[in-house]
Parts: sequence; C-alpha cells; structure tokens
Amino acid sequence: MSEFPNAIDAYWHESFLTGDRLFSSETLTVTVNPDLAADRRLMLMESVDGKVMAVLTPELTDRMRLSQHHDLTVELLREELRDAQIKLHGADYVFHFRESDRQVVLQEPLPDGVRQLHAADETVFGEFESHASEQDLDDAYVELDHWAVFGAFEQDRLVCAASMYPWAGRMIADVGVLTLPPFRGNGHARRVIRAISGHALAQGYEPQYRCQLDNVASAALAKAAGLTVYGEWDVISSVTVDP
Repeated sequence: MSEFPNAIDAYWHESFLTGDRLFSSETLTVTVNPDLAADRRLMLMESVDGKVMAVLTPELTDRMRLSQHHDLTVELLREELRDAQIKLHGADYVFHFRESDRQVVLQEPLPDGVRQLHAADETVFGEFESHASEQDLDDAYVELDHWAVFGAFEQDRLVCAASMYPWAGRMIADVGVLTLPPFRGNGHARRVIRAISGHALAQGYEPQYRCQLDNVASAALAKAAGLTVYGEWDVISSVTVDP
C-alpha cells in the first residue's frame, strides 16, 4: 500500500497507465496513448524503488521500434531513445506529502512573520521582486496572481515568498518558492512552504514540489519542509528530424 494520498497515486497512475499496454514487467511498464499533449507525448516516471513507467504516442513508439522488442528493459528503452534521437528535458524530483505528514501540516498554526499575500500587496511584492535576480525569478516562478501566495517578513520587509497554482487541472497545487539571498539559511522557505501547503490541504488540494535532480539545495529544502520524493519525472524535449 502506498504511503501517499490516494489522489496522488491516482493522478500519476492515470497519467502513465491510460492507453494500450505495450509491455509490463516487475521493473518497467510501457503504455501507448494517442491522446497525449504535444509537450507530454513521451514521459518517464521512476519511483524510489527503481520501477519505471513510460507513456508515449503511437508515432514515437514506431520511431523507437518498441513493438519489435518482446523483453524490454529500462536500459534498452533508454538506448532506443538515444537511437531515435529523442531528447528529454532532464528529470525532476517530484515531492509530495505522505499521508501521515500531511495531517501534521494541516494542524499547524501559521508561523510568526508568515501570512497570505493578496492583490493589495502589489507594492510589497514588487519591492521583493526588485531585489531578486532574473534567473532566480525564472527558476522559482513565484507570482502574486497565482492561486495562493504566502510570504515571510523580517521587520515588515518581504524576504521570502511562495506561490501555488493548480496542476494539470487536478486537485494538485504545484509550488514555487524564492528567498532573497541575504535572508537564506534562516528557515524562511521551510516555514512558508509548510504554511502555503497547509492552506492548500485545507482547500482540498495536494501540494507538489518539483526540482531538478542536481539542485541539491532545493531538494534539501523540500525534505526539510516535510515532503517526500515520490519519483523522478522526465518529459520529452525534442526529436531530431532526419534531413
């Protein structure tokens, strides 16, 4: 039995197991789905126990010659990806709260110095953004007009902000967080993530946190906030067209 909420398992299983099963073993499941969006026409998910789910369109199935294989392995699947000149973005860790941890977050009071932000905080938020680099703003994707926004303050100055938006039209809320450099290492991001996650859970949403595998600091933050790795998720980036 999964340690994660049913809604999380249901979403990811539906994403990867809807369609025609091409191959299934103890370590690998490959599904063909003609209804995938263009930017999701090939996806991989590797769970923490090493099991891999793959889903792709019929066109990419043919390009990779997968129907010719009767005993697929993860290594062979990745080899066929390379041979078919299909590139992936590079995997993200996907974090969610386990069922037991989400109950704790739901019951936590709002930390001192942390509150929800609204449209009336435009000036405060604009000042916050003016002290962040363009790269940090792009990476964090924290916006005042997102579904929910929370911030941490020091002496009435916004020093850390997190925002959430509904993910894939489901009751899952994807979170981004940004702390201004001079105020990092003080626990602001952890408190803000738990505060905004408690808000999302109270509204019936399951929080989701994503970061690249090589972003050690971001992964450490997710774990410090009580989130647990659900898996490593990757999607198609490009397909090289033969001249």
